[in-house]
Amino acid sequence: MTDAQKTAEDSTLRTPGDATEDPRPAPVPLLEPREGIPPVTATDEDLAQVVAAFAAGSGPVAVDAERASGYRYGQRAYLVQLRREGAGSVLIDPVACPDLSALGEAIAGAEWVLHAATQDLPCLRDIGMLPASLFDTELAGRLAGFARVGLGAMVENVLGYALEKGHSAVDWSTRPLPEPWLRYAALDVELLVDLRDALEEELDRQGKLDWARQEFAAIAAAPPAPPRKDPWRRTSGMHKVRRRRQMAVVRELWTARDRVAQKRDVSPGKVLSDAAIVEAALNVPPNAHALATLSGFGHRMGRRQLEQWQAAVDRARALPESELPQPGQPLNGPPPPRAWADKDPAAAARLSAARTAVTALAEELHLPQENLITPDTVRRVCWEPPEPEPTESAVSAALADYGARPWQVELVTPLLVRALSQ
Repeated sequence: MTDAQKTAEDSTLRTPGDATEDPRPAPVPLLEPREGIPPVTATDEDLAQVVAAFAAGSGPVAVDAERASGYRYGQRAYLVQLRREGAGSVLIDPVACPDLSALGEAIAGAEWVLHAATQDLPCLRDIGMLPASLFDTELAGRLAGFARVGLGAMVENVLGYALEKGHSAVDWSTRPLPEPWLRYAALDVELLVDLRDALEEELDRQGKLDWARQEFAAIAAAPPAPPRKDPWRRTSGMHKVRRRRQMAVVRELWTARDRVAQKRDVSPGKVLSDAAIVEAALNVPPNAHALATLSGFGHRMGRRQLEQWQAAVDRARALPESELPQPGQPLNGPPPPRAWADKDPAAAARLSAARTAVTALAEELHLPQENLITPDTVRRVCWEPPEPEPTESAVSAALADYGARPWQVELVTPLLVRALSQ
């Protein structure tokens, strides 16, 4: 048994029902790498040795990935960290070694342990790594009722160790990576399996282990997310843009910015801010000189850049009315709840009753309401109840069609049947 596991056995898991913490807690020891900071794997030869070592290892595999959000275009991985019993910890440079499918195959039969798996799985998939089964320590923490589910908070509360802080939002595309960053990255997987074991025990104690396993299986089986339709509509500050011509300016500037950002491999926000796009849309400047007077297009911007953005504005200004974007997005589902009272008072009453019941049960079970059942699923069922009547079997089938897992269907169905029958 490792020191961390001993600490986990000796510590008390702080869940919502626990007593108040000691106002003067004992100092928490800072976690140290057990084998030091591993060298970064950046050649095919070194990668082959890693693959062999992890294939020969045993037990679950701790997996993490670092991206360069806010610095680079897209969400690719710039460092991958793994740890397994018998293989130790490794740090892999996926820029130098862009195909990790052999490693993925070597550990395909093992359970992967990740923290906030849905954040890392897309970039891992892009380099050939996809788990058949997984354990998500963040989601496990939510289901177990922990108020703080960040990795640092979980390691400290459950295992009694403090993780180093301060490097989560750095530019991981930097080469070479500084040693303090590598240390931080290695520690992210140091105790992940220990955390998994302690959380599994806690979930089993609370009778929630099967719920967690269903959630983990759903994450592992989920297909890649489809491309978002009209992503320009998510521009920050878009709520200020009311007219269709102004929306066209946002669309043209967003598209031009995205093209430049992708070509330069930088975050779109570093090319042109959302605030600048909205400012241009609200004013629809007639020329580059007018554009230069707007916030976000100041004196630091060169003439070529100004002309580039003005060209996008001009394209929007020249569009015929028939090609201007429509306000809002086509609804895929019920209208916003604030409109229900006017559109369908009976549906609004059903939703209010359902929300109250779901919230009460979530509090009783010590888990977030959105983990008990997604608010979108509740809205859809309340807006269009099963026909001809909301029986238990009909509501259960509707929930399953919307992606609810069996444990959620079992718990939520009786609540919704009562709410829909009012």
